[in-house]
This record gives sequence, C-alpha cells and structure tokens, in this order.
Amino acid sequence: MHTRGRRLRFTAVLALTVLTLTGFSTGRHHSHSRHGSSGGGCSSSSQDHDTSTSSGGTTHGSANGSTHRSRPTYRSTPTATSSATARPLKDGTAVLKRCASLDDPYSTVEVRNPNGREALFTVKIAYKNSNGSTLADTTSQVSVPANGRATLRMAAAGTGILDRLDHCEVAPRATADR
Repeated sequence: MHTRGRRLRFTAVLALTVLTLTGFSTGRHHSHSRHGSSGGGCSSSSQDHDTSTSSGGTTHGSANGSTHRSRPTYRSTPTATSSATARPLKDGTAVLKRCASLDDPYSTVEVRNPNGREALFTVKIAYKNSNGSTLADTTSQVSVPANGRATLRMAAAGTGILDRLDHCEVAPRATADR
C-alpha cells in the first residue's frame, strides 16, 4: 500500500511536469501567445512555445508546415508588401476625353494604372489657343486602383482663358508618385 501511494504521487508529479512543460497550467488561463497563434491549451505569456530544444540552432517543422527557430532568435515575419521588396511604380497613361469650354470649365481625363497596386498619378493639361500657343497649364493628381482606371475632372487654369481656348492637350504619360 505504501508503494502504491508513492507511485500515485510520482505519477501526479510527472503529469504536472508534463503539463507545465507543454504550456498547460493549473487554475490560471491566459490567452497570450508570443508567436501570435492560438495553439492548443492555455499558456502563460512568459513561456516560450518553440518546438525546438534549447541546445542549438536546430529547426523543427510543425504540422501546418511552418518552421520555428530555436531560442534565442526572435524576428518579425516578413510580409508581401514590405517596402524593401516593393517594385517601383510604372507611369500610367492619360487620355483626354473632353476639353474645357465656356459651358463647362472642366476637362475630363481618363488615367490608367498598369501597376499591381493602387497608385497616385499626376496629370498635366495644356490649354492652347488657335495658334497652338499655350494659354495655361494645369496639373492635378488622382488615385487609381491596381490595374484599373479613373476619371479625373480638372478645372481650367482660369476663366479668362476660356474665351480664347481652342483645344486642350494632355500629357500622355501620367507620372506615378514614387
């Protein structure tokens, strides 16, 4: 009977040790995790949940295919939109759809974005007289969705030019803000 009591105590201590080492605790329930995932069981935020041993740089894969480094290496997870890997933006195209007039002092321009992400483009319009001389220039910016297009209405550079305005010329390249 004395041996059975010792064996029972040993089993209880062993079970608590295993639970403690695997991140389970008795009585206290915390939902904090150092690695940002909600793994099995309750854990304390001060515990390290690496699946590797503390004796070197070995790595072990988990069931979901991710890899954890052994202690003490801690680093942030890289993202796909990291500025270090982002490609520079390509310029877009601008097409004049309608020139300003006395009836409507706004020019309409369609801007296309060839990039795989949203971008801000600068558009320039020159307002010309019948001789081809520039009366005024106007620039404006428009945000265009990834691989999309946007319509921009630009006010003429001043009401004094509208009575001498013959035509508008838009710069065909919409400059992407870098």
